[in-house]
Amino acid sequence: MRENGLRARQKRRFRRTTDSHHAWPLAPNLLDQDFAAKGPNQKWGSNIPYIWTREGWLYLAVVIDLFARRVVGWAMADRLHRELALTALRQALIRRCPVPGLIHQADRGSQYCSADYQAELRKHGILISMSGKGNCYDNAMVETFFKTLKSELVWRTMFETRQDAEQAIGRYIDGFYNPVRRHSALDFTSPTQFERMAAN
Repeated sequence: MRENGLRARQKRRFRRTTDSHHAWPLAPNLLDQDFAAKGPNQKWGSNIPYIWTREGWLYLAVVIDLFARRVVGWAMADRLHRELALTALRQALIRRCPVPGLIHQADRGSQYCSADYQAELRKHGILISMSGKGNCYDNAMVETFFKTLKSELVWRTMFETRQDAEQAIGRYIDGFYNPVRRHSALDFTSPTQFERMAAN
């Protein structure tokens, strides 16, 4: 196989990231699979996937503006905790300064149901929306981003360290996905270009 440049396909490792067995309060599904937005900062989606490295798991928290599918906040860590989700959210808030009334969609994981995370949303007048139990379609726009990230980068790469993965994913998001990668749903423009055109 080596002589012919062939490699066996590795079985993908699986790790559950949504812990919905907690005592934190849940929010209704305000978004209800209506992902259309008339402009930026009206609807955001959040979630946390995992990436395998030879050092162990790396977790990526993202916040995506559903209008242009733009990643407006992201953070990575070697542990799955609420501070990871909060860091991505705070980055998005600093970058975008949304007005009150924005809908924030997430799953029922303990990171998003925690008092700290919900307090941060309420402080900025953001409406809290949560997916139905076990329903990945309620957050389909964010899941689509993860599939794109994994198929275009993660599944093609064996990261030696978490730092290698962080650097590569950071370059992908800020250097390729947001400013360059074209989407058929955005008239074959990138998220950054789509927002720029909408502002004119």
